Amino acid sequence: MLTRPRVNAGLLPVVLLVGGALLFGVFVWLVGWQLGADSAVYRAGALTFLHGDPLYDPERLSTLPSWVALPFTYPPAAALLFVPLTALPSGLTWGVLAAGSVLSLAVVVRLGLRPAPASWRRWPVVAGLTVLALGLEPVWKTIFLGQVNLLLLAALLLDLLVVGARGSRWGGVLVGVAAAVKLTPLIFVVHLFLIGRRADAARALGTFAVLQGVMFAVMPRDAIRYWTEAATDPDRVGSVHWIFNQSLNGLLNRATELAPWSLPVALAIGAVLAVPSIWLVRRLHARGEALAAVLVSGFLALLISPVSWTHHWVWAVPLIVLLAAKGRYWAALAVTAFFGSAFIMFVPNGGETEFGWGLGFGVLGNGYVLAAAFGLLAVAALELRKRAKLV
Repeated sequence: MLTRPRVNAGLLPVVLLVGGALLFGVFVWLVGWQLGADSAVYRAGALTFLHGDPLYDPERLSTLPSWVALPFTYPPAAALLFVPLTALPSGLTWGVLAAGSVLSLAVVVRLGLRPAPASWRRWPVVAGLTVLALGLEPVWKTIFLGQVNLLLLAALLLDLLVVGARGSRWGGVLVGVAAAVKLTPLIFVVHLFLIGRRADAARALGTFAVLQGVMFAVMPRDAIRYWTEAATDPDRVGSVHWIFNQSLNGLLNRATELAPWSLPVALAIGAVLAVPSIWLVRRLHARGEALAAVLVSGFLALLISPVSWTHHWVWAVPLIVLLAAKGRYWAALAVTAFFGSAFIMFVPNGGETEFGWGLGFGVLGNGYVLAAAFGLLAVAALELRKRAKLV
């Protein structure tokens, strides 16, 4: 006698949450609201690739809606990976990505709860925490813009904490795919090497290289132009000194009023921060704290990337969940308040405003950068103290 497959009823809250996001996306499409400037760029980039038109020549893609005026700033392979979006009506792209982002957010929350008691890992709890996470500035801004940050974060965590951790031959592949969309996940190739998963590191780098190689074969002119021009021009994605670029490079460009040496100095500071970060990654992973080790690499990537918009800081989600799962509730609340307050939205900005901030606004306007840099150093200091006590 055939039996129906059992469905985990506990998943219902997450299903309803994702379904609600999709229904809202359909509503947005039907009423003609203009949401998801970045999702429009993804779709337009894929259409441009399919039409055989240049991706990086024009300032604005010809297939973009009239209300969006942005260039395609992603690696060539991203255009290939965005091709499925071309099957959607233009206005529905945002809704589908919003639903995918909510689902990815739930996955990230669930993975962050792995150290917590079993009762915390139930899907209704995950759904509740997912709703709370929607209030964090990097999260709601990611969804509002139609960005893929949450999808990439979920893919990275699944690869680093689940697929590769189980010894699968697919380990590293999702890291390579994520890096093909946005270059910063390449730091996890180094991360995999540091924690001894060298085969996964090779697969990640190989996946990334194969995807780029495909684009050199099918659109060589654009691929060459990207890797010789666009990839080394941070200004292409917007004003690097704008407050919402929360990277070391952004901080230094604001502090020096766009001095030409800002990026080299930012990279030098990043190299200094990489020293304790590498030690932390190896130490935390060896102690069985795999997610904590991944978070060190994730936040270091945000600091050293020439451009880290505030919506890239969705790494705050697994950090908060991990702190709560380990019983560090006050720390979790502090980080939640920090990213949930959206204080950075209220600091004067735009044009050359950032150049005249002074100390007070300078600290607030570089809040994400300073918190991450000092946070990494503080964690390293605490680990050194623990080590000294054991000696």
